[in-house]
Amino acid sequence: MLQKLIIQNYALIDNLEINFDKGLNILTGETGAGKSIILGALSLILGQRAESRYFFNQQKKCVIEGSFKIAGFHLNAFFEENDLDYEGETVLRREISADGKSRAFINDTPVNLTLIKNLGERLIDIHSQHATQEINDPDFQLLVVDGVAGHQELLNIYQSKFRAYKKSVTQLQQLIEQNDKAKADLDYYQFQFDELEKAAISNDEQELLEKELYTLNNAEEIKRNLSGAHYLMHEGETSAIIQLREAGQQLSAIEKFNPEVEELHERLKSTLIELKDIAAEVEILDQKTHTDEARAEEVNTRLSLLYNLQKKHRVNSNEELLAIQEDLSDKIQQAVFGDEAVEKLQKQISADKQDLEKLAAELSANRTKAIPVIQEKVLATLTEMGMGNSALEIEQIVRKSESPQVGKTENSSSDFRTSGISDHFTKTGVDIIRFMFSANKGHALADMSKVASGGELSRLMLSIKSIIAEYTALPTIIFDEIDTGVSGEVANKVGQVMERLSQNLQVITITHLPQIAGKGKSHYFVYKDDTAATTYTRIKKLDDNERVLEIAKMLSGDKPGESALQNARELLNS
Repeated sequence: MLQKLIIQNYALIDNLEINFDKGLNILTGETGAGKSIILGALSLILGQRAESRYFFNQQKKCVIEGSFKIAGFHLNAFFEENDLDYEGETVLRREISADGKSRAFINDTPVNLTLIKNLGERLIDIHSQHATQEINDPDFQLLVVDGVAGHQELLNIYQSKFRAYKKSVTQLQQLIEQNDKAKADLDYYQFQFDELEKAAISNDEQELLEKELYTLNNAEEIKRNLSGAHYLMHEGETSAIIQLREAGQQLSAIEKFNPEVEELHERLKSTLIELKDIAAEVEILDQKTHTDEARAEEVNTRLSLLYNLQKKHRVNSNEELLAIQEDLSDKIQQAVFGDEAVEKLQKQISADKQDLEKLAAELSANRTKAIPVIQEKVLATLTEMGMGNSALEIEQIVRKSESPQVGKTENSSSDFRTSGISDHFTKTGVDIIRFMFSANKGHALADMSKVASGGELSRLMLSIKSIIAEYTALPTIIFDEIDTGVSGEVANKVGQVMERLSQNLQVITITHLPQIAGKGKSHYFVYKDDTAATTYTRIKKLDDNERVLEIAKMLSGDKPGESALQNARELLNS
């Protein structure tokens, strides 16, 4: 139930606070006073798009806040699923800045617009005079039947399995296409794979071969320098080792005179040992180094093979070649064993299809039971509102499986693999629902918009909405001039239906009819305040005397006489 609505800086409203009551709430006022503006502001916290050009003050942000009493409407699961704090009195708030940026909150927790819209749809149903056209929408008609059938949990299970089924069908189609392509290209893939496998490529091979080739190509220069270094360190008459040995003898002769010389002599001996080791290793390396044209040619040939393979596959490394080889292996496996994967997925789809068939059959059976209930209740309510000659027939068409061949292409062998797939399932089952209506005797049943006037459509929608409210836990329903096109005793009957409807839920209605206004538990008057240089939209809750005067004005004009006032009292007392 909507308890409080706060509107700041929207259209003709600078700051407005409305406290609504249980039961039937009436909003009246002159055309253009701002009644629809209030509903427009309310729609913002229900997820509708906002534009800053509708702001009262373009320099300030617009804030819309609604306080709802939601205890008893089974919304705990919604809050838990979306990680929100559940409060028996929940606040929805929307803030739109002057630059068009929008923020939404549920109980002060920031949320996205989709989430606040999803919650809003569970709290309020706004029905305007222009919304009667939705009565011809097949989705809306099915929604009415499902609401009376009361199988939302079953429908949720079906829709979950339906999504999984559609995903599997898509996967099967893709798998078949990949499989067929893999088979067509198998020889080509096998040739490429064999070529790479025969090359026996390893990750770091190229770098090692390039270093080895560089060494082989410069063997003569390397050997010449190694020999020269070894000669200078060890073989020459004035080699480094000979000179260091003589220097050691010089230090040995005087180390007894100075302890520091002894330490230097020890360091020199260590250096001499290290130099001998270096000279020995240089000699070994020199002996190992030699020109090997055969090996150089072998390395060159191997590198050429690697370079050519990289060029062929448009890559720059052995690592990338190995990745291509693995991918080719996968494609070959796809071609060889792809039918097994297709068969496995087919079995899963077949099992899912059987589950869907059972669930869809349950949904259809529930809808079949609900249809006569809807027809009876709608016609009874229409009779009450002066449309006793109406006829309503709800057609239920059950779609049958035609087993289409998904993914079949010309010259393809995939048709036998998709023959068990059905496209008769929809996200709501296998039923097509059509409301056929006639407002008068002797007229054929047809789409409602073709056989009913605006006033008749309004009454028809009101009767349907009353049924929805009876079977679903909707806290609040709002009618925006749904009484258009009716008057006199019919208007009185429409008011009685709204009054009865308000016993089960909160009803807020904008009306220009005194017969309906007199049925309200609470009456709010919307008006323009033209003080100073600015026009404001204001609202006030009327007391008993003010209600009499307002209804009298609705009956006879701005200056009602005593008869109009008495008529207004009678409408209120009735």
